[in-house]
Amino acid sequence: MEGKQLIVRSIYSFVSMFLLGFRLLVTEAQSNYVGDDCSSTTPKSLSSEYKDNLNSVLTWLSSDAATSKGYNHNSFGNSTSGADAAVYGLYDCRGDVSGYFCQFCVSTASREVLQRCPNRVSVITWYDFCILRYSNENFFGNVTVDPAWNHTGSKNVSSSEEIQKGEGFMRSLIRKATVETNQLYYMDGFNLSSTERRYGLVQCSRDLTREGCRECLETMLAKVPKCCEHKLGWQVSSASCLIKYDDYIFYLLHNPASSVPYTQIARQKGGSKAKLLIIGLSVLGAVALLCFSVYCFWFRKRARTGRRTGGRIPETIRLSSYHNVQTEETLNPDISTIPLITILQSTDNFSEASKLGEGGFGPVYKGVLPDGRQIAVKRLSESSGQGSEEFKNEVMFIAKLQHRNLVRLLACCLEEKEKILVYEYMNNASLDFHLFDERKKRQLDWKLRLSIINGIAKGLLYLHEDSRLKVIHRDLKASNVLLDDEMNPKISDFGLARSFEKGQNQANTRRVMGTYGYMAPEYAMEGLFSVKSDVFSYGVLVLEIICGKKNSGFYLSECGQSLTLYAWKVWCEGECLKLMDPVLEESCIESEFVKCMHIGLLCVQEDAADRPTMSTVVVMLASDMMSLPKPNQPAFSVGRMTLDDASTSKSSKNLSINDVTVSNIFPR
Repeated sequence: MEGKQLIVRSIYSFVSMFLLGFRLLVTEAQSNYVGDDCSSTTPKSLSSEYKDNLNSVLTWLSSDAATSKGYNHNSFGNSTSGADAAVYGLYDCRGDVSGYFCQFCVSTASREVLQRCPNRVSVITWYDFCILRYSNENFFGNVTVDPAWNHTGSKNVSSSEEIQKGEGFMRSLIRKATVETNQLYYMDGFNLSSTERRYGLVQCSRDLTREGCRECLETMLAKVPKCCEHKLGWQVSSASCLIKYDDYIFYLLHNPASSVPYTQIARQKGGSKAKLLIIGLSVLGAVALLCFSVYCFWFRKRARTGRRTGGRIPETIRLSSYHNVQTEETLNPDISTIPLITILQSTDNFSEASKLGEGGFGPVYKGVLPDGRQIAVKRLSESSGQGSEEFKNEVMFIAKLQHRNLVRLLACCLEEKEKILVYEYMNNASLDFHLFDERKKRQLDWKLRLSIINGIAKGLLYLHEDSRLKVIHRDLKASNVLLDDEMNPKISDFGLARSFEKGQNQANTRRVMGTYGYMAPEYAMEGLFSVKSDVFSYGVLVLEIICGKKNSGFYLSECGQSLTLYAWKVWCEGECLKLMDPVLEESCIESEFVKCMHIGLLCVQEDAADRPTMSTVVVMLASDMMSLPKPNQPAFSVGRMTLDDASTSKSSKNLSINDVTVSNIFPR
């Protein structure tokens, strides 16, 4: 026992010292601005006509990005009226970016480009997610390889084998982008070894032909030996194309199916989740996993004694401190363990008949304990690179969090190299299972949907303000809300959750993880997350619940508009009921529907400071007498570009939730 205690103290001291040193190396999250080229033209006095045309082009590009598929170009002015009168403009978002993220990036570029490159007639500006370009000459369809820009990481590559494999991999991506598909972009990863993986992306401006795209990409690749091949992590870009290579997933988890050839769809379905979830391991992660492995060894030895308990959830153990990057608080919850043999018996040896589904963590099975209790068994998949981190998060957070609107963790198992979590079983599966099915959604009448909206709000309020930890969920969505026998909502899946220290309000992360369509703009673009990030996700979820449609698929069904954009549009037009799920027509109370829609729009406002806290949301939901402030423009919405001034007034900007009167508020 003394030897074990000595090892524990040694490991704890080592980790503490490591974290202290690591804190000195942490820097602020990088902004999404990469660079620009405005040196190819000299500053000059621009004519008023050119300035007007330039402003028109930039406004149009920013507006169009909200409803396009990530690319477009336009021109304003007539070149015959003056040498510098016409302006040709183009934006092109990265292939993994569309909708919200694309519009945000283009809007930012349009707003900042005149400050970065004043009094220039020709400019190219690069951002992580998009490129914006304008000129007084027509460049549409032309291949531009100079000037070229490159950026490299700090790690060195000494292996000629990796250099050769990397070059071959990037050539395969060029082939897939220009020959096997007509998308002019492609992203993928490959296994460098059994323990290392590399990722790449190639893309061309979509005004090029496939032949022009191939020419540009090969020219960029030819520049790599001179600038970048001995560095791990590099990007080479021109005005017409870019290539990027690194050891972590730098593209979004949303990968458009249209970029995958039909012949590869069946093959990629099975492996894409694991591929997308594998992340580059940092030194901190390695140390944490080393410590965790030592504890796993001890747990196995103790758990073997539990095999004699005959299927009961037996002894209680102490799981020692797991350090999150964002907190130094030591977490020591009491976790029950369950023998592996009991889990195998309850799930029929993890049979397919017992399988409920599969996520990034791994498969989930239904089990029945010897005493008749039903359980849900989440088993870490060996192919899940993120799973170990998620496992620790789940154990650390859920074990300390107890609330009727949070799923309950019953036990865990760490025997025979297995990492297994056992939860209470939810008979009615997840919210998305009912909400987005045309037949099943009919059982979700208005009273039940309102109850679900309230329950989720109370669960989030507990996480943000009332629990022992201040927890940011970071992945709230319909599939992560489970429904019990009485259809009460329970928030689940804390694999991406983070906790805050006392007095801490926000944090940054380099690797943005979550679900496309639910992520707040400041989190998706800058890695900045706070309780207001969860509030944004909650707002999207509320709008989904009252309209019965997925946010991710709404763009395709409503004239190219996103859910938040459409909700904002009908709100400003005073026609809120257009958003209502048709199956609610008989059961819905109009004033309650409008209030929920109002709250949803308040939660998805672009400025995080404008969004209410969850405590305010709960009060607003419970009160029929509280006057709510007018919502501002939703994140990434094109509304401010197209709606009339009366519909987009910013006069509500200075209103606070505390402006209370005794009346219900309706739009217009």
